[in-house]
Amino acid sequence: MSLESMLIVAAILFAIGLYGALARSNVIAVLMSIELMFNAVNLTLVALGRYVAPQALQDNLSSALTGQVFAVFIITVAAAEIALGLGIVFAMYRHTESVDLSQATQLKH
Repeated sequence: MSLESMLIVAAILFAIGLYGALARSNVIAVLMSIELMFNAVNLTLVALGRYVAPQALQDNLSSALTGQVFAVFIITVAAAEIALGLGIVFAMYRHTESVDLSQATQLKH
């Protein structure tokens, strides 16, 4: 797979995630869309790390793994985001018995 095709797939994944995050009113669907956008960024970082410096794989391994290291950090941040997001969803469901984003303003009190 070439770099261009991987970047096109990542852009399509990001666009689908962005549409899902902006068009949905369900909190769980919005969280899943944000995760899809994180995965698109991960794909972009790994692809750029692989194809931009292919000679670095033989010369210096640390400079070739930059994209993969950033991807691991994004996966860690995404896991923390899901843990926090699910906690908010559970609190919202207990309070309103719904996971609709239009009722999320009631959690300010």
